[in-house]
Amino acid sequence: MADKMAESLASAAVENLTNQAMECASPYLRYFFCYGEIVQDFTDQRKALKLRKQRVDTRVDEANRQIEVIYEDVEDWLKRAEKELEETQNLQDEIDRVKCFKWCPQWGWRYCLSKKLAEKTPIISQLLQTSNFAQVGHRGSLQGIEFITSTHFMDSKSSKSALSQIMEAMKTVNMIGLYGMPGVGKTTLAQEVGKHVGEQKLFDKDVMFTMSQNPNINNIQDKVADVFGLKFQTSSREGRAEELFKSMQRVNKILVIVDDLWEEFELKSIGIPFGDDHKGCKILLTTRHQQVCTKMNCQKEIQLGILSEDEAWILFRDQAGLEDDWSTLNDVAKEVAAQCRGLPLAIVVVAKALKGEGLDLNGWRAVNQRFKDSRHLDNEVFGDVLQPLKLSYDYLKKGNNQMTENDIQMCFLLCSLFPEDTKVPIEILIMCGIGVGLFPNANSIEDKRNEMVMAFKKLQKSGLLLETDDAERIKITKFGFWGTDYGERIRMHDVVRDFAHWLTSTGENRFMVKDKLKEWPDMVESFECYIAIALWNCSSNIKFPDKVEFSKLKTLFLGGKYDDLLVVSGTFFEEMKALQVLFLLYVSFSGKRFPSLPNLKTLCCARCALKNFSSSLTNLEILALFETKIYGITEELGNLSTLKYLRLSEVQFYEESEIKIHPSLLLRLTSLQELHVQNKNTINLLELNSLSCLTALSLTLSTNQFFQEDFVFPKLQKYTIVVNEDFTYESAFRTLEICDFSSSMNAFNNLFYNVEKLKLKNVSGQKNIVPSIGEMGVNELTTLKLKSCNDMEFLTVITRDQGPTVAFSNLVELDIQSMVSLKGLCYGLSPTRFLQNLKQVIIKNCQKLQVIFQIDELSEKVQYHIPLLSNLTILNLDSLPKLESIWKLKPSHQEIVSLTRLKVVTISSCDKLKTIFSTCLAQSMLHLQELTIRCCNRLEQVIGFVQEEEIIKNDCPLCCWPKLEFLRIEICRSLKYVCVNTWTVGSQSLKSVYIKGCPQLIQVFNMGQNKYGQYILAPGLGSQESFVNLTHLELFALSNFKYLFSEFTARNLVHLEVLMIWISSFLEHLIEEVEKVDDIDVSNMKNHYPLFWPKLRTVTIESCKNLKYLCSSTLAQRLPNLNDVSIRNCPQLIQVFNMETNKDEFELQNLCWPKLETLQIEDCQILKYVLPNTLLNAPFLQDLTVSNCPQFSCFIVQAPLIKELTLINVGNSHQLCNIDVPVLNKDCIVVGNHEELFQVQGGYSFSSIKELYLTNLFEVQIIWNGFAQIVTLENLTILNLHNCKKLRYIFSPAMARSLSHLMDLYINGCDELEQLILAKDQVSSSSSNADIGLQPLSFPNLTKIIVTNCGILKSIFPFGSVHVLPKLESLKLKWNSKLEQVFKLEDEVEVAAEEEMKFDKLKWLTLEELPSLIHFCPKGCHFVLPALIELEVKDCPKLTTSFFVDSQKFVNCITKTPQLIEQDVIEESVTDAIFNKNINWSRQGGWSQLPRIT
Repeated sequence: MADKMAESLASAAVENLTNQAMECASPYLRYFFCYGEIVQDFTDQRKALKLRKQRVDTRVDEANRQIEVIYEDVEDWLKRAEKELEETQNLQDEIDRVKCFKWCPQWGWRYCLSKKLAEKTPIISQLLQTSNFAQVGHRGSLQGIEFITSTHFMDSKSSKSALSQIMEAMKTVNMIGLYGMPGVGKTTLAQEVGKHVGEQKLFDKDVMFTMSQNPNINNIQDKVADVFGLKFQTSSREGRAEELFKSMQRVNKILVIVDDLWEEFELKSIGIPFGDDHKGCKILLTTRHQQVCTKMNCQKEIQLGILSEDEAWILFRDQAGLEDDWSTLNDVAKEVAAQCRGLPLAIVVVAKALKGEGLDLNGWRAVNQRFKDSRHLDNEVFGDVLQPLKLSYDYLKKGNNQMTENDIQMCFLLCSLFPEDTKVPIEILIMCGIGVGLFPNANSIEDKRNEMVMAFKKLQKSGLLLETDDAERIKITKFGFWGTDYGERIRMHDVVRDFAHWLTSTGENRFMVKDKLKEWPDMVESFECYIAIALWNCSSNIKFPDKVEFSKLKTLFLGGKYDDLLVVSGTFFEEMKALQVLFLLYVSFSGKRFPSLPNLKTLCCARCALKNFSSSLTNLEILALFETKIYGITEELGNLSTLKYLRLSEVQFYEESEIKIHPSLLLRLTSLQELHVQNKNTINLLELNSLSCLTALSLTLSTNQFFQEDFVFPKLQKYTIVVNEDFTYESAFRTLEICDFSSSMNAFNNLFYNVEKLKLKNVSGQKNIVPSIGEMGVNELTTLKLKSCNDMEFLTVITRDQGPTVAFSNLVELDIQSMVSLKGLCYGLSPTRFLQNLKQVIIKNCQKLQVIFQIDELSEKVQYHIPLLSNLTILNLDSLPKLESIWKLKPSHQEIVSLTRLKVVTISSCDKLKTIFSTCLAQSMLHLQELTIRCCNRLEQVIGFVQEEEIIKNDCPLCCWPKLEFLRIEICRSLKYVCVNTWTVGSQSLKSVYIKGCPQLIQVFNMGQNKYGQYILAPGLGSQESFVNLTHLELFALSNFKYLFSEFTARNLVHLEVLMIWISSFLEHLIEEVEKVDDIDVSNMKNHYPLFWPKLRTVTIESCKNLKYLCSSTLAQRLPNLNDVSIRNCPQLIQVFNMETNKDEFELQNLCWPKLETLQIEDCQILKYVLPNTLLNAPFLQDLTVSNCPQFSCFIVQAPLIKELTLINVGNSHQLCNIDVPVLNKDCIVVGNHEELFQVQGGYSFSSIKELYLTNLFEVQIIWNGFAQIVTLENLTILNLHNCKKLRYIFSPAMARSLSHLMDLYINGCDELEQLILAKDQVSSSSSNADIGLQPLSFPNLTKIIVTNCGILKSIFPFGSVHVLPKLESLKLKWNSKLEQVFKLEDEVEVAAEEEMKFDKLKWLTLEELPSLIHFCPKGCHFVLPALIELEVKDCPKLTTSFFVDSQKFVNCITKTPQLIEQDVIEESVTDAIFNKNINWSRQGGWSQLPRIT
């Protein structure tokens, strides 16, 4: 009782004290008295953040599966959320662990903890507020031709000439045609063109597609859309073409390669804009026929010729693997090569067919004779390529028995049945090949598959089939069924396919292949001769006969269209008794009336509609349904007792969401060898163990299907089993993907022993992989991916009692992410051969991981013949907050570890890491190419010594990284050294250096010092080739460098292309100079060391507060490729390039930058010169900006193609105002505050200028000085003049008449501006402008006019008999005290009768504080403003123009003569007119009210 009373009193006291404290005391007292509230708020917010992060993680995973690019803000949010959850875990633990006394709280502890929680809660709350992402990623556009690896380009005289002509033609023409014989290499050359333009960055986008004889327009549109990142919103071909057309028009420079064009074709029907529709779009087409180039109006036609005799022999010799000698055998081989007639395709095909056959002299003679005997072949269509192809085809029989040779040839012919340029999945070919009975001696499906794979490889080696590598597969997006990823693919060259069709076009066993069939073929000859027929893209309007007698037909491929299914009756197949293979694509049929086909072995349906399934196919062995819509799997399927192969891939259902397998159905399929069900299903897993023949299994499963505790998968040769995930094709033979799984893993015991790829995600209850999951060491495993397995601490746990254990001996790829409990890879003894085959390591978001590769204990019995990690090529570590060491090796173990093959290293967000590589490991990295380090704030050294004193004492330089090409370091605030005291042989191969946010950085390479300080790139021990290949150097926020290069190093930078420097506080010069810069008198600076940077394109310097100049003027004269110069916010910059000035004379020196396009200089307060006393000739300069450079002295630029000129606050200091500038006999721009801006000496100068911005140029009086010359401004769109105090006028009458594209006109604060356009009587009669009256004045595109604060301006525009401003939308005139008229009649003759004129586009009209304004429209004129939205007239006391609304609700304005005003004669129709008063009217106010008067 006493305790309760005490507790009650204590609580009341605390509550009372809390209230008083909250009202009167400091906010810090809240930490004492609101502990419970703070704890609850923190706990709720943290829990909400954890749940929100899980949802975002799930969305990111889904986006990654869809190959989307994750937004940077999403990735940043996830990292910050992960960091906060980790940092606050200790606080949560403290809350749970520590308990207060019930009535006597621990005030000190409460205060400290409460304060921490209160500080963290707003951060967590902010994260929650910023987590509502509408999307977490976007689909990245494909790169187009950059993905094509042009590796087969033959650098022949003909191809080099054609390539050179194409590249040169692209500079001047838009349509180029490349033609040549079949097999001459047109496609390969086109790919090489794509490779060249990609490397040289000539186009913003490039795309290549194949037309072929029967182009699939939808597929082509899809491919082009993928490159441009376009998602179609319409389904019709015309609508898609219009979308594509508009999308491509938004891209400036495009290259479209149209391959294999057979006839004239309208590219606009695809959606390709070119010519007048898109002058930046270049077309390169390839064709066999020159007349196609002519019909396509190619501006340049280029023929690709055959190889010379010597070139043909070299190619043949290399492809056939012959020695380079003068033997008799080679003499005969040369004759064989000559038979190929110089055609690369024929040479490669024949050479590959003969390679490796071990032919002796007699063998080569036999081949040569066979060539000569085949000259009777029909070469009319194929030219000289036919004989080599026939020889290669016949040579398939070499070294094989008769049965096998026929099978290999049949594999080749099967490939020719598919549509042109199709990349055919090998699995489809295997199913068809088994159906027609290929390789009968092979017993199982797997054995037959292996035989056929070997046959396809032989065909590829012989050159009759083309290989498709991984990069090629990446390009295969969803172009119909053939774009679906069902494994490896092969394809056939169109010429080889035509050859196969020629082979099967005659005789008793013919093939028929037709595309885009619109009606049933009318065959004169008997159907008896066909054993294989393929009809693709058949129109749904075709009337199929009810019965067709194909008594010998064994193979039938029938295809409709993806948007128009072909409807076929079951009776159509009745008389095809010999049919063995039926492949249906985009076909709708019912199996209910499906006939009995006794010989049918393979039925494959892709994207079909199957309403019923027939059980009459009693001998069917292979049934495959790809993306086919069905009602369900009925019990009739169980009657197919001979079925050996069943595949259900992405099957859709009319009534169900998953495949419902009837109980015991699988038990009846006793012959089943392979089962592939890649949809959600209801399979009873126990039935699998009853399938005694089962060797291959692909399944998508859910946790619910593992309800039988004693179930264990049978031993299998091949499998892909996915649990709680969507099925994706895997190249590995044996794959397990298990997600969100907390049950026992015993079901997979028989699979762990040979699994090749293992992915575990959110799998609980497993402490390790070995021995918990794989007791035998999972030694077949090549890929291991772990994510969010929160109970796992190590990959292996091996005690000394167990002795040496072999584990992960074949592991190649290791990917670990978000493993919160992971402490290391190995615990105890390191497994034997664990790290020997590892090639790629990715570890991210593992909060407890302190060491990656730690070898504390090795079995003394194990000898390492191959060094550990010697195969590692890629290392990526990210967000490992407790990582202290990547490598932790005892001195005795260092010799058995080597990083010889490591190529790419990326380290990010490892805050405790102080060093990355030991000196021993660094020296072993002979192939390192890319090194990226980000956000490692405690990192001090990349190649680390134990103590910094060792750096100074160590006199022995290290040799490492000889192949380093890319170095990128970002936000490592403690980093001091990268390669300290290191002989960086890699400096010879280094191409790109990017360093950002490393304020403590002292050196990157070497220990050298110069006279004034340390520099960032020093030559490696005097090597003459240091940094000779460096192309990109970007530095951001570095503090310790006065110079970047020594003079010696600067001379070696002959390949430097991009130089960018931001926020380098102490940088004074780029290059060390012999004499120190005189800060006061720049004329004392000397030039002694000529330099040459021939490839430098881009220079960007920003926020370098101590920079005085970049480098000497000598270098400025040796920059032939300089394209872009940008200098901003350099307050101490005196000159851009250091040059002596002559104070007595102004003698100009000439400097030419022939490729300069952009020159921007901003916010350089004491900058005087870019180059003093210099005339800069920049023939291609388009953008010139000088802004906020008050000390800037004029310099002169020749820029005939200038498009944008901006001069803001330039040279306004008093002593610079009247500097003398010579008058040159050239068209040039005086950049500075001079009375004349443009010096015009020639005709039609500066016609390219589009935008002109002049601000605070107080001395400018004339913009264009030569009104005697014809100055056309036909491309000017924007003119912005601000505070040009002495400017008197802008245009001559002739100039004004050329302003056909002017859209925006803004003039403010031009105090002495008298008129915008000179009157005719002010122009010299002797000038070329004397006849200006012949052409009326008009501004057809001017939409916006703002004129303010022009004190003596009296009128705006002269007014003639034509509509001056047809597109004017906004007119604002303010504070122009002398303005009398807006529109002034060109001739001083009043309009006799009232003239009505409409301003159809004018929406906004403002006339404000214009005390002298009399007329808005000229006297006697009547303006109608039908589109006016807002009208404001304020403080215009003399205005005689009246405004009113007519019966059509249009605003009108009329200026009456003075007599009419005095007599107050106002027509009845304008009784509501308002003039001489303030108006503030808006259309939104409605028409029920008259304009408001204020």
